[in-house]
Amino acid sequence: MKCFLVDANIATSPYPVYPLGMSMVANALIKAGNKVFQFDFLQNNSSYEKLLFSIKKEAPEIIGISMRNIDNVNSMNEKIYIDVVKSIVSQIKSVSNAMIVLGGTAFSILPEKLLEEIGADFGIVGEGESLMVDLTSQIKAGKIPPNKILKAKSDLRGNQIQKAYYDKEILNYYLNNGSIANVQTKRGCIHKCVYCSYPYLEGNVFRHRDIKETIDDIEFLVKECKAKMIFFTDSVFNDNQGNYIELLEEMVKQKVSVPWTAYIKPEKISKSAINLMIKTGVRGVEIGSDGASDETLAGLGKSFRFKDIIECNKNFTDNKIATANFFMFGCPRETKKTVEKGISNIINLNKTVSFIFLGIRILPNTKLHDIAIKQEIIKKDNDLLEPVYYIAPGLDKDWMQTTLDENFKPYRHCVFPPDALENSVKFLHKLGHTGLMWDLLIPGKDRLRPKRRKKS
Repeated sequence: MKCFLVDANIATSPYPVYPLGMSMVANALIKAGNKVFQFDFLQNNSSYEKLLFSIKKEAPEIIGISMRNIDNVNSMNEKIYIDVVKSIVSQIKSVSNAMIVLGGTAFSILPEKLLEEIGADFGIVGEGESLMVDLTSQIKAGKIPPNKILKAKSDLRGNQIQKAYYDKEILNYYLNNGSIANVQTKRGCIHKCVYCSYPYLEGNVFRHRDIKETIDDIEFLVKECKAKMIFFTDSVFNDNQGNYIELLEEMVKQKVSVPWTAYIKPEKISKSAINLMIKTGVRGVEIGSDGASDETLAGLGKSFRFKDIIECNKNFTDNKIATANFFMFGCPRETKKTVEKGISNIINLNKTVSFIFLGIRILPNTKLHDIAIKQEIIKKDNDLLEPVYYIAPGLDKDWMQTTLDENFKPYRHCVFPPDALENSVKFLHKLGHTGLMWDLLIPGKDRLRPKRRKKS
């Protein structure tokens, strides 16, 4: 069957992200005997003309559209992406009678409302690999499923989790805009952060990929595609079971070393684990701190406190590994006193760059959603298609915005609002710089600097 996959993401902050999910679905479809064409909307300058030309040329029988984001979850500079997908579907229908299927993280968060709003034929919630293959088989056999929304069980693990079928032409666009290629080592999350949809979307256990296949992906990206840095996209890289240690040990064994970065949970990480990270090429880590005080960390459902953030940050910076921390203000249990304490904590966090958000995007099927209803911040029937941000009762957003701006403005390493550097990063990429970019803001002479890419 001829399948046409579209990645509809147009978000570029902090840098464009290769459509990994689409590539995994593509691989599953190809292995099942289908012919697959991948089209990246961002890579094609968001051109409807190019999209329609490709669809008419390929004449697919089924078209899958991947939605990565509903919006940019930034209360200071809101951007909504649903209308783009709606326009894509409308344009496709003007030239093709193919079945249109929605999927991806964003769709899985609000499936019923998005399917109705966008007007596609079907939608897949959760892991799309198996269900997309099943759907193509049914359509080919003339058996149209009665249910418009198909839900995955989120039970794939090991080599059942597909390798990505990296499209070199699409990947080259992303490498030329930062040289960071993404690899997934596992799915799911065991943690209980009140705002997070990962456990709902991918399950509340870690499901690890086959380590050999993960390393094969890394080597392909580096050797065949000339990627300068790898980003491990897992919700948390340093899992409690130690699978990340096994991956790093195997990389050392196979002499695989490449600059990489990942999301890290702030906890004590052993010296041996740090050494493995260094041997395999770690350049920097993004620490999921989130709360800036012990009170708000507890309110967010975190299992760590601010002293753990300090210790984790120090473990990396003492080994000359760059760190970025991410914080949200307005969390449950936030007060004026914790705002002031949090500002002080962030400013005094050593040798790191911190990105600061105001408010938390409320998503369905999260504990924060229940909290917001109970506190009468939202009504139970609010479908949350339009962004609503949680700010703890009793706090004024304007006061918080002014307070955060005034206190963080003198400090180059405290970035508020969080997208303040977006244009600067794009400019550096155009000059040929590659890598993290945020590490340039880290105080001190020992900070890492990305190497400038040689022009061919």
